[in-house]
Amino acid sequence: MLRLLREPRWLGYLAMAVVFAIVCCALGVWQWQRREQALAAIDRLESNYDRAPAAVADVLPAIDAFDIDQQWTPVVVEGEYLVEEQLLLRGRWRDGEVGFDVITPFRTTDGTVFVVDRGWIDQAEGAEQPVSAPATPAGRTTVVARLRPNEGTIAGRGAPVGQIASVDLPSLAAALGAPVYTGAYGLLVTEGDDVPTDVAVATRPVLDEGPHLSYSLQWYVFALGGFAALWWALRDARRAEATPVDAPVRRRRSDADIEDDILDRR
Repeated sequence: MLRLLREPRWLGYLAMAVVFAIVCCALGVWQWQRREQALAAIDRLESNYDRAPAAVADVLPAIDAFDIDQQWTPVVVEGEYLVEEQLLLRGRWRDGEVGFDVITPFRTTDGTVFVVDRGWIDQAEGAEQPVSAPATPAGRTTVVARLRPNEGTIAGRGAPVGQIASVDLPSLAAALGAPVYTGAYGLLVTEGDDVPTDVAVATRPVLDEGPHLSYSLQWYVFALGGFAALWWALRDARRAEATPVDAPVRRRRSDADIEDDILDRR
């Protein structure tokens, strides 16, 4: 087999097997990294979701501060909603239905604005408007919300006046013209110690690690499979060389041949 591998044709096949294995291993590593990311997301959820709420200024000491490990951490803010600055976040799904999330800036007692996603509201059939207007409370209140990272912009997606396609906090800050927390926003838990009834507040997500581990192992098996296929082809080629082309083919004797032998003996 080593002699065959020195031939240009088989060297080409070996190079193809090596390239195939490298690609498969890279895809295996990618799937493994995705699994690690999924496990990290599960760990963040389990670690932060049921924590006691802390003041937003303590959790986010700067308006642009946020670490991904703080996701789902409950924070408490005191102040009032800027109801006139309220927006509808379009294209959000809940229980198989499309609707809007109600995005309302909340001015805290120190003047800093914290953006709150109050919850989901249904979309009117055949129209890009909600079934009913959200009843966001006016006046001083206390809000508990769980931190979510800035979504940024979504390329190629726009929205009509009064609506947005994503929670892009720097854009919201520019429009408000006030100091705004731009590292994270909050998913509403309670306002004024109660759960609102005009919107459906976000529920605890169900996360799992997905099939990434099995996919990763499959890619490594595929990498080995390329070399196995090469070995199989080499073995067949070596066997073909070992069989002489002019070797006589032994024919099975027929009944007529056997009868001729008996007559010859007589």
